[in-house]
Amino acid sequence: MRIVFMGTPEFSVPCLKMLLDFPGTEVVGVFTQPDRPKGRGNKLAPSPVKQAALEAGIPVYQPERIRKTGVEDLRNLKPDLCVTAAFGQILSREILDIPPLGNINVHASLLPKHRGSAPIAHAIIAGDRKTGITTMMMDEGIDTGDMLLQAETEIGENETCGELTARLSLLGADTLRKTLEALTEGTLQRIPQKHEEMTYDPILQKEMGQTDFSGSAEQIRGLVNGLNPWPCVSIPCGEGRIRLLRAACTDGEGTPGSILCANPKAGLVIACGKGAVRILELQAPGGKRMRAEDYLRGHTIDRIKE
Repeated sequence: MRIVFMGTPEFSVPCLKMLLDFPGTEVVGVFTQPDRPKGRGNKLAPSPVKQAALEAGIPVYQPERIRKTGVEDLRNLKPDLCVTAAFGQILSREILDIPPLGNINVHASLLPKHRGSAPIAHAIIAGDRKTGITTMMMDEGIDTGDMLLQAETEIGENETCGELTARLSLLGADTLRKTLEALTEGTLQRIPQKHEEMTYDPILQKEMGQTDFSGSAEQIRGLVNGLNPWPCVSIPCGEGRIRLLRAACTDGEGTPGSILCANPKAGLVIACGKGAVRILELQAPGGKRMRAEDYLRGHTIDRIKE
């Protein structure tokens, strides 16, 4: 079976590596996003998927818009099946019609909940207790195609988006493997989504990290943990904005955004519209991520400055 893989971030890499080892398949090409500026020097850097593909000796294609400049390259590869995982581009009907076996997508939510480009972050922000992986047949909509297999996992109480993404990337590869096994055995079934139960989440924006703490403690905890590693909730304080990397709910009340506690023993506690959050990890400008208690051994935070 000739397979073309489409993916971009680190989340996608385990799926690609699984395909390379799956018996009876040949990954004949990889499509990924163009190299983007990264780091302080803004030097162009390849995506994690491109790096993995080049290491495996697989041809890499990087169209800015695959539906405009990637169609002929895909057609020339003559894939039997296309597999996508966080590719970051919408596929046109022309592209979807190329592989005779269709296009399987690995989506990081329990569809039809959390359609969209940031399902892992939004599951945490929404306060969900569980999430998972859905493999699905792609159509022209955004995550609207028929479902194939699903796998669930619990979300840790104070788990961050980065941590959950790492776990789901492995679960995604395992679920994709089981999907291909069912496909080759002829037992794979398509399950239409219940569109009336769907939720669709917007893309993450940098402005989402500038909260006024007027929400409940549960909501603020979800934002802090769900927006880590990007864009991160941050507070203006001292020499710049301190990034809040992990939070837990705790007792306390006060004006939303006021500092209820800030010392090396009790840590950093901020009042919310209802309840309070304890900041477990943070990162000062130019510094390393650390426990809030450790940061407060050498710094003071008496208020969130405007």
